[in-house]
Amino acid sequence: MKTKAAILRGVGIDWEVTEIDLDPPREGEVLVKMAFAGICHSDDHFYTGDSVPSTEMEEMMRAAGVPVPEWFPMLGGHEGSGIVEEVGPGVKTLKPGDHVAVSFFPACGNCRWCATGQTYLCDVGADIYSKDMTTDGTRRRHVAGSDGPEDLMAMMQVGTFSEYVVASERSLVKINDWIPLEAASLVSCGVTTGFGSGSVAAGTQIGDTVVVVGVGGIGMNAVQGAKAAGAKHIVAVDPNEFKRQIAPTFGATHTATDAGSAIELVKELTWGVMADRVVLTPGVVPTDLIIVAMMLLRKGGTCVLTGMAKVSEMMVPLVLPDMVSSCKTLKGVLYGEMNPREAMPRLLSMYEAGTIKLDELITRRYKLDDINDAMRDLRAGENIRGVITLD
Repeated sequence: MKTKAAILRGVGIDWEVTEIDLDPPREGEVLVKMAFAGICHSDDHFYTGDSVPSTEMEEMMRAAGVPVPEWFPMLGGHEGSGIVEEVGPGVKTLKPGDHVAVSFFPACGNCRWCATGQTYLCDVGADIYSKDMTTDGTRRRHVAGSDGPEDLMAMMQVGTFSEYVVASERSLVKINDWIPLEAASLVSCGVTTGFGSGSVAAGTQIGDTVVVVGVGGIGMNAVQGAKAAGAKHIVAVDPNEFKRQIAPTFGATHTATDAGSAIELVKELTWGVMADRVVLTPGVVPTDLIIVAMMLLRKGGTCVLTGMAKVSEMMVPLVLPDMVSSCKTLKGVLYGEMNPREAMPRLLSMYEAGTIKLDELITRRYKLDDINDAMRDLRAGENIRGVITLD
């Protein structure tokens, strides 16, 4: 079938809204008519090149036996929701008419990581940047190129910047059909990742002081996660005045313009003990932020690194004696260490109960044709979450 979609043909090239060819779902696959797609920094990292290795890095990857993905052309989008249109053979958990939220990380349910409750580390997820489907290794998405049809890499095996999506059953989570699909689209990435980062991954406990650096689509939900976990002080750090002003409505008790200025604030709030948890969720993590974040931590504290740095950044300044003598932890976190098939319905139940906010995260809505405007607004920090309406 043919469907309208937004694709990226290379670093620094504007998104192109065009018609692509989508093959029908095969064994274990599902066709979804998309309703909403969220705008996330992870997509923009490919436009800016922050997530694309240099030629030298790719050569090092090949030498180490690490597969190098064919990055472009890329069908964008990994956050969204829709309604099942058709299911392929062998699909057991979904049927036409079901409402679904997209998971940007497929989970097989059988590997060591899934079996131990860490589906965000599933072995299948290692192929999220492959043009081949995780189901049978063949390809479903194609676009016209200068030399004929080209296969598309779908962002994280889903590619939600499209009117229709063909994805593995393992990348879709069934939700109750009375949940607004717009709200459901947010839990497929931003809300789950942020909420988990500020609660589960950070290990936040009642009475803690938590600092969240960067309160956009991920960070604002880290604030909500810290609040739900019972934090006493939640410091939202962001240079954007709009985000600092709105952060208290999501649970922040204090704000600061940058991590450096937050040091004195946290010192005052904690009588010199410093923060129990620091969560790093800026759009792009500068490496020199790490050392400041560790200074914000108390002895035995945990710093959660959720935001992505440029793939070219391989040197990080750290005061190692302080880490050892103060028993501080710096940990990388994916999906907020939450398991989407369980976490998404739970977060949507919290939304129904009014204990977390979803609708209020959306600051602007766009049509698919406006994808470049949406990305520019993302870079400018004008949105908490921008959403593309596809219905």
